[in-house]
Amino acid sequence: MNSPQTHNRQPIPGIKDTLAITSGKGGVGKSTLCANLAVSLAHQGLQVGLLDADIYGPNIPGLLGLEGKPTAEDGRIQPLSVHGLKAISMGLLIDPGTPVVWRGPMLAKMMHQFLFNVTWGELDLLLIDLPPGTGDVQITLTQVAPLTAALIITTPSAIALEDVRRGVEMFRQTEVPIVGLVENMSYFRCDNCGHADPIFGTGGGRATASRLDIPYLGEIPLDPLVRSQADAGEPVVKTHPQAEGSQAVANLAADIGTYFQRT
Repeated sequence: MNSPQTHNRQPIPGIKDTLAITSGKGGVGKSTLCANLAVSLAHQGLQVGLLDADIYGPNIPGLLGLEGKPTAEDGRIQPLSVHGLKAISMGLLIDPGTPVVWRGPMLAKMMHQFLFNVTWGELDLLLIDLPPGTGDVQITLTQVAPLTAALIITTPSAIALEDVRRGVEMFRQTEVPIVGLVENMSYFRCDNCGHADPIFGTGGGRATASRLDIPYLGEIPLDPLVRSQADAGEPVVKTHPQAEGSQAVANLAADIGTYFQRT
């Protein structure tokens, strides 16, 4: 198998680092975690942008409570500002419920617009919320975007972990460093007794990270509060910063911040 070409990568003016956030499969809570991580990083004092690269299923506007459409100035798209960060998404450019029926070339063109024709300004870190899998969007980004690193999100379930290897291999083939793997929805803590129940299994994320020789960045609990706040467009790290899930995301943000300070 030939490695994807990477010689067309070009810098994005004003952006110091870029972090691709990906999962091998859907349904692992990647976008919800990505939105909360972006807000947490902004709260730590970084200038943060969030690019929703899931063209077919853009969830970031709803998760952040974004309303309205981006404007254009001098032919460049102006991102929206919310919760201390800047964000852009296909979901802001189309009417609610409108499907995006595009093939690879159109996807590649849109991603190029989001990367290089958005007025991001000066950012410490641009987070890119990828769609699940290793399809056209991922290939385009790894070929043209100056990705500093990638973060892998999974759940403890065996099915989700089976797909992690493909994502890791894609980034290795394109010479994108991997910050590490984080296990989302690792356990549910009972409000009454405090017992942590590993609904989707236990230990799988740590074992997979060890087997693939990538850092293991910890566990994020399955918390109904995260879901309710996401549905309301108010990230839980902002509304309930002392919640167990919020603290876990804050710890992850601190690890990521430390990583980029070293690079």
